[in-house]
Amino acid sequence: MLDIKFIVENTEWVKNALAKKGFAAEKVDDLIKAYQEMNKLKTSSQNLAEEKNRLSNSIKTAPADEKANIIAKSKTIGEELKKEQAMLDEAQAKFDDMILRMPNYPAEDCPVGPDDSGNVVIRKVGEPRKFDFKPRDQIELCELNDWTDMERIAKVSGARTYALKNDLAQLELAMHMMVLDKLRKHGFTVISVPSISKEKPLYGQGYLPFSRDEIYYMPADDVYLSGTAELILNSLHADELLSENDLPILYAGFSPCFRREAGAAGKDTKGLIRVHQFMKTEQFIICKGDLEESKKWHQKLLSISEEVLQDLELPYQVLDICTGDMGAPKYRQYDLEAWLPSQNCYRETHSCSNITDWQARRTNLRYRENASGKVKYAHTLNNTGIATPRALVMFIENHQNADGTVNIPAKLQPYMGGKKVIGKNAA
Repeated sequence: MLDIKFIVENTEWVKNALAKKGFAAEKVDDLIKAYQEMNKLKTSSQNLAEEKNRLSNSIKTAPADEKANIIAKSKTIGEELKKEQAMLDEAQAKFDDMILRMPNYPAEDCPVGPDDSGNVVIRKVGEPRKFDFKPRDQIELCELNDWTDMERIAKVSGARTYALKNDLAQLELAMHMMVLDKLRKHGFTVISVPSISKEKPLYGQGYLPFSRDEIYYMPADDVYLSGTAELILNSLHADELLSENDLPILYAGFSPCFRREAGAAGKDTKGLIRVHQFMKTEQFIICKGDLEESKKWHQKLLSISEEVLQDLELPYQVLDICTGDMGAPKYRQYDLEAWLPSQNCYRETHSCSNITDWQARRTNLRYRENASGKVKYAHTLNNTGIATPRALVMFIENHQNADGTVNIPAKLQPYMGGKKVIGKNAA
């Protein structure tokens, strides 16, 4: 959520900044108008309430022949006040809905573009492998090694679900354990969180009101299934007033995640890339509300994810995401994409975002500065640690051998019981 006072005082700057995300300038004007109308009603309601209180307090000391008139006048004002308060409630709801739909300002130096065509490759690390045999894709590798049971599980759970078996099931857990150990060494608190959320945290994180069609909802219980641990972690300290000494807070959140993929019709319908349920380790940071501070942590999150891909020995590229492709909450976003041999392209494995105070304002997450004693909103940041089964696809395709076995890089071997090779034909 944005600061309405800043918007009123810097209207043209705000219009120009949000236009980079495709947000219409007239919506900013509409928001300011709604804010002014709401404040007008607040003032008039307060004046009526004060007048009613004054009349009520005067009844005891008023002459007997004036009391009836005072009571009648107080009643009339009370009826006017009820009408004003109803109008104020409506105006407040209108304003709240409008400001909750305002995206975050993008960084002034991030690429400007309408969609993913405007994204900029910052760097490529590692060379895509040149095979001296015809490589198999993920589906062929899984079938050859008896690593999945996609047809049977689809009968039970529907399309875009999966069941991992044998070495691949162990590999999934090994990846998460390796990343969780890495994050703990970097000072993160490892925390497993539920995948069930009330509605309010979805507004706090920024899923709502933007992406309702992407979220699983269980009406009988009035709860939602979470698409990322970030959702839960972002509201873990909602409405708290922290001390500056409490910051930064670093969480490595682990949870099952659920996404309807409503906007992905026809994309990656087979295999393990785009599924409805998956496992994810998420990096989440709450830091001081200072742009230089959150920029520093943003680079830290990015470097950790690069470490992960390097430990997995996967070729990858880092993208600076343009204004038209980043989500509403994002101030700055980097994506990491690993090479996928079967598609001859890079595919996303990590999304690294600085949200500044946009989420903290929605969750009322604040801290008190040591030096000044001032209360400020914190900054929040997030990044994928590892998400499976998607990362498994890049992994097995890049590390495959001619006989269908898959090599395990040195950094991952301790988490695989020392195995150097997995697969049906592994020695």
